[in-house]
Amino acid sequence: MRSPILHPPVAEALAAGRPVVALESTVYSQLGLPPGRNAEALERCLEAIESQGVTPAVTALLDGVPRVGLDGDGYTAILACEEKMAERDLPVAMAERWPAGATTVSGSLVLAHAAGIRVFATGGIGGVHRDSAETGDVSSDLEALAHYPVATVCAGAKAFLDLPHTLERLETLGVPVVGYECDELPAFWSRSSGLELPYRVDSAAEAAAIVDGMGRTGVLFTVPPPAAAAVPNAVIEGAVAEALARAEAAGISGGEVTPYILDAIDEATAGRSVDANVELVVNNARLAAAIARAVAGIPG
Repeated sequence: MRSPILHPPVAEALAAGRPVVALESTVYSQLGLPPGRNAEALERCLEAIESQGVTPAVTALLDGVPRVGLDGDGYTAILACEEKMAERDLPVAMAERWPAGATTVSGSLVLAHAAGIRVFATGGIGGVHRDSAETGDVSSDLEALAHYPVATVCAGAKAFLDLPHTLERLETLGVPVVGYECDELPAFWSRSSGLELPYRVDSAAEAAAIVDGMGRTGVLFTVPPPAAAAVPNAVIEGAVAEALARAEAAGISGGEVTPYILDAIDEATAGRSVDANVELVVNNARLAAAIARAVAGIPG
């Protein structure tokens, strides 16, 4: 893969050994959050990272070139972007010179690793879909988490996925899943899933010690959404069941499932899911910055 272009502040921070946090860009695109809310989330995530003296590095593809770190024009392009780009899409997107491609988790991880960034923040990862026994639909995020030694901070996997099988697949792939101040896997919009996690940390310093020990795989830190914004499991499960039924009836499959389900859940929860999504994305960015500071040996 062609080496990504590093935005000058990102390159300078990495060269000086200062902390950097990579960010995906799909959540800030037209496929992640509604117009207006995506810009709000982006602004607040950047502020949550920069306020801690950490450099944010949004990953994306612009004019056929993979980039790590953006400027104002790049942010504008991502906010309007309607194409998402997983790791598998990168060579095609570069060859066809896509005007803009918003990175998924797997797309972000390959670029973060190529840049030498050790900590990455997202909203929720992809995983094993509920109908995977028939469709074989499993997100490439899981293989990327196993392949690239980058620490990912997230709110678990999206709740419309098969969470038990997602957790099992991560174990099979050798990816440590660590709860940050929690003992259960968060369910994205909800604070718990009923699935016990094997490991827990309660500080950025503890998390950084695990990052320092990473080997051939990454590590997944899961943090519940803020309590004030979280949506109860029962509300989400009802909305998910209805949304999945509608998606099946409409013949929605593959990469189109996630944005369709997100829109349907937003409608079913009267916007509560979007509020939770914004808050958890910002919370994850804030925690990732604290971990990156600890990895860099900066106290506080």
